[in-house]
Amino acid sequence: MAGAATDVLGLVTICGICEQKNRIPFGRLTETGQCGKCGSELPAISAPVEVRTAAEFDALIREARIPVLVDFWASWCPPCRAIAPELVKVAESGRGRLVIAKVSTEEIPALAQRYNVGGIPLLVLFRDGREVSRLPGARPASAIESFVRQSASA
Repeated sequence: MAGAATDVLGLVTICGICEQKNRIPFGRLTETGQCGKCGSELPAISAPVEVRTAAEFDALIREARIPVLVDFWASWCPPCRAIAPELVKVAESGRGRLVIAKVSTEEIPALAQRYNVGGIPLLVLFRDGREVSRLPGARPASAIESFVRQSASA
């Protein structure tokens, strides 16, 4: 689901067939949907999603029925850039079972403050609206997947 963006109601994605924008409510991210214009199936999310505001972040964390792995990052941070392709791999393998949300500490510093982000990159796993666990530093996809499995089942 490349090109997905958040708003306070869900993920907005573009249909690969007719290019119509479609919104998938955060509470329905585990389901496949249909394009409102052409009826084509909309695949489950399989790429990290940029979160642009604290309100969008709050809605995602509160309403998602699947774990949300948040990547707190900044554009000037080399380890943050290094972990980005690993998160793409994790998003693809976790399709429909995990959402990866990218939060820029430069663009939304209030969230970094709220969650006491002292160093980046920092991965924070949320489940059922609450923080479950943290993993600091850049890691390979296999280590991130292991972290998610262990933390989500705890």
